[in-house]
Amino acid sequence: QVQLVESGGGLVQAGGSLRLSCAASGLTFSRYAMGWFRQAPGKEREFVAAIGRSGITTYYADSVKGRFTIARDNAKNTVYLQMNSLKPEDTAVYRCAADLYLYTQDQYNYWGQGTQVTVSS
Repeated sequence: QVQLVESGGGLVQAGGSLRLSCAASGLTFSRYAMGWFRQAPGKEREFVAAIGRSGITTYYADSVKGRFTIARDNAKNTVYLQMNSLKPEDTAVYRCAADLYLYTQDQYNYWGQGTQVTVSS
């Protein structure tokens, strides 16, 4: 079974940083594009960032570009989301996703359960 497990969420003050991790199992990790999404209470799920199989190609939502960085370590079957200069509006449940194709929409085949990120004022 494919399993994606996020970690690294928590409570931080505005301007602070967090690094999220997503550990993948049950798939050949290097063959999959990976994405990060978030959903705040009462809002639609939002694309955050995505990365291609080799890590060369990356995409970011305009709201996080310049603050967040997506990276992957295929040897560790893990994708990361480094979040800097956090804002209260970044508060959400963050989920990682995997698919053989890279999407900037919610069309990924596999999803993690999510990790909570809360940014206080």
